[in-house]
Amino acid sequence: MLIINANILTMAGDTKHCDRDIAELTQPNSYILVTQGKIKEIGLMQDCPTDNEVIDAKGRLTMPGLVDCHTHIGITEDSLGFEGDDANELTDPVTPHLRGIDGINHADRSFEEARQWGVTTAVSGPGSGNVICGQFAALKTYGRSVDEMILKEPCALKIAFGENPKTIYHEKNHTPSTRMATAAILREQLYKAKEYMEAWQDYEQDNEETDRPEYDIRLEALIPVLKRELIVKMHAHRADDILTAIRLAREFNLRYTIDHCTEGHLIAELLKEQSVSVILGPLLTDRSKTELRNQNIEAPGIMTKQEIPVAIMTDHPCVPQQYLLLCAAVAAREGMPVEDALRAITINAAKAAGIEERVGSLEAGKDADIIVFSGHPFDYRTKVDITIINGKVVYSRGAL
Repeated sequence: MLIINANILTMAGDTKHCDRDIAELTQPNSYILVTQGKIKEIGLMQDCPTDNEVIDAKGRLTMPGLVDCHTHIGITEDSLGFEGDDANELTDPVTPHLRGIDGINHADRSFEEARQWGVTTAVSGPGSGNVICGQFAALKTYGRSVDEMILKEPCALKIAFGENPKTIYHEKNHTPSTRMATAAILREQLYKAKEYMEAWQDYEQDNEETDRPEYDIRLEALIPVLKRELIVKMHAHRADDILTAIRLAREFNLRYTIDHCTEGHLIAELLKEQSVSVILGPLLTDRSKTELRNQNIEAPGIMTKQEIPVAIMTDHPCVPQQYLLLCAAVAAREGMPVEDALRAITINAAKAAGIEERVGSLEAGKDADIIVFSGHPFDYRTKVDITIINGKVVYSRGAL
């Protein structure tokens, strides 16, 4: 596949958070050559190869497919109630062994709507009802099955602080009923996993002298977290919960992101000092619970100006997946630099999910996940003309 006459916004390279607009960021009159689902090269039209299946972008803005790094797409299905809701296993506050892919329905029509609006990668998994909720997976939004859609699985483990686990288990007259118990349960499980991991290491080093440890699927699921091989998604809204999450992450040397981070703008200096990566959202909702009382649409701009890496998420279905671009547009309207708002739904989101080697920018060697816009991406009249995933056109509105 060869995309020609494109106005390319690669989203590659670093940014210093200067407020540049689209015209300053794009590489005009260019082409993208795709081979076997990967980007082979990007260059100026004067150097364009020939003899390929051609898509003429006709000068339209062409950029990497959008990445939503915190959703529940497919696991909380569109237009269904309990029958299609597999997000929360509310029978045990400790469920690290749950795998999101076992609850995601690839046929959920929300994936089709995501493609229509340029979302090519969605990170989806369990909700926040438990202290340790389960494993997230990074999925392409196109495929005949979840197994075909997988980009990385697992890509993160979800942990929840604050209102959700304590409310749910208080109603069951079960621990945790307080924030202290939530932190204590998490700490206990991580220490047990550390002992379990060390027991297996001792056995593998000298299995003639050491008893074989009994297999524990919950503790087994926590070992990649302790080894920093797996990102921990720390669900936290309130400032005190955010700080508790950071405290525990330091205690166990975890690789983590703060997801939601609703009151992060109130402690932005502290987050910068701790080098925290933030996944912010959902932005376009009402303040439906106490934890959201300080929700502020200016938060993305406030934190970006503190040089905190910010990704923007929909938390689908809280905000439907197809409105990821709208979330970034509103953030830009309210003070987030345009470049940073675009990075928040492309390369920053990919980095927050640990998948930046595959997606998030247009660069040679990366997956050919590409979208062509009809106009400026933050203009409310703009539509997605073409969505390409793994080098295949998966949506076209027939405008080219």
